[in-house]
Amino acid sequence: MATNASLNRKLRMALVGGGQGSFIGRVHATAAVLDNRAALVAGALSSDPARAKASAPDYDIAEDRAYTSINELVQKEKALPAEQRIDFVSVATPNHTHFEIAKTAAEAGFNVICDKPMTFDLKQAEDLAAIVAKSGVVFAVSHNYTGYPMVRQAREMILAGELGEINAVRSNYIQGWLRTRLESSDQKQAAWRTDPTKSGAAGCFGDIATHAYNLGRYMTGLLPAEISCHLKTFEQGRALDDYGTALIKYENGGFGCVTASQISHGRENDLSIEIDGTKGAIQWRQEEPNTLVFRQNGQPHKLYTRNGGPYIGAQSGAASRLPSGHPEAFFEAFANVYRSAYDDMILRAAGKPFEAVNTIYPNINDGVEGMYFIQQAVESSKQGGAWLPLKHKLARR
Repeated sequence: MATNASLNRKLRMALVGGGQGSFIGRVHATAAVLDNRAALVAGALSSDPARAKASAPDYDIAEDRAYTSINELVQKEKALPAEQRIDFVSVATPNHTHFEIAKTAAEAGFNVICDKPMTFDLKQAEDLAAIVAKSGVVFAVSHNYTGYPMVRQAREMILAGELGEINAVRSNYIQGWLRTRLESSDQKQAAWRTDPTKSGAAGCFGDIATHAYNLGRYMTGLLPAEISCHLKTFEQGRALDDYGTALIKYENGGFGCVTASQISHGRENDLSIEIDGTKGAIQWRQEEPNTLVFRQNGQPHKLYTRNGGPYIGAQSGAASRLPSGHPEAFFEAFANVYRSAYDDMILRAAGKPFEAVNTIYPNINDGVEGMYFIQQAVESSKQGGAWLPLKHKLARR
């Protein structure tokens, strides 16, 4: 089959962010090309012009396409012949820069894949949603955990009714790397994530609780109604929360609980979720991503394994690359978000309609909802855990 089917070529990618010292930029670059459907050809890798240029060889980006800003990138790429210019921009920068980068790319007609949280605040997110709707570009948000095959297996099982009515969702994301004031040293990742001028209104809850909340929404399709939240900063002198718990009421009467920590000793990236239904319950952990536990009273526990047999759903199977027993994990899940977005980019390039709301990958609607979650969690905590509305008009199942 030709590369990207009717397009008959690789999609051309520009990376914004990802310069020397970056973590997530390299992840984006690796995931984007994993299936040989895209090539990284341009970038604005740092807000520092010298570092942007110096970082380009790390990605094999030619000197003349190593730009020093998103504006330069867009202007010069737009001037190139159609057969050379980029198809999409990946945004891998601190939160406070996302809006301008994504806005500039979308208004120029380039598709966008943006890190989460999508913007600095809710207003920016809503403004960006309007811009994306007007431009008609493909827009994906890298809630990458939705790309795990067993997460998609759980989603298929729940939406098919195998768990019955969903009563409770318990989702946790527990880390320990900020147990000390790491931001006081020269640690780049800690510095911006704990800075309210760069991270936004929340620290831990904006950084990782958004993943835990999104995972519950993605797996169950339950629409939220209200939130009650308590945030805490345990490390003295830190400007943003490093621990928090939120209770969620869903429209169907079910309850949710989201707990996030960055100060738990010895914990790494322990994102986990348990979902209770009237017919059964499931459990999944990101640190053991290739298995899904299904439980029913009076029966032996069932262990679903990635790509493990005829019981695996179509979307879960399509998200796997290797036979069962060969572990697939973080890069592959990230790549599944890219791969799904590529399918729509190809349709757009051919002038064909594509689904913009009910996508298998997280989109602009999910990005807006994530920002609403952060805003309402912070405000609820300020009000001593008061119950506040949580359903945004752009929320989708």
